[in-house]
Amino acid sequence: MARLRSFSEGTQNVSAHPTEVDCFHQVIRAKDGTRLLHLTTFGSDHRRSGPKSSQSLQLDESTAHELVAIIRSAFPGVK
Repeated sequence: MARLRSFSEGTQNVSAHPTEVDCFHQVIRAKDGTRLLHLTTFGSDHRRSGPKSSQSLQLDESTAHELVAIIRSAFPGVK
């Protein structure tokens, strides 16, 4: 699990993943009262051990604004 502190455009040689997963989301509070969006993905349908949390990310308001701008840049039709 990690709390995101920044975004930078990547240059890795990546391709589309062949599997899809589900993502749960919830709003939580940090110890200092900061509101965070918590996102957790779960293993693919073909995972041997059954559903299990795979990756978790947390965004505060600042990183959420950054992510919204990145999404709108990638998908101009998103409002």
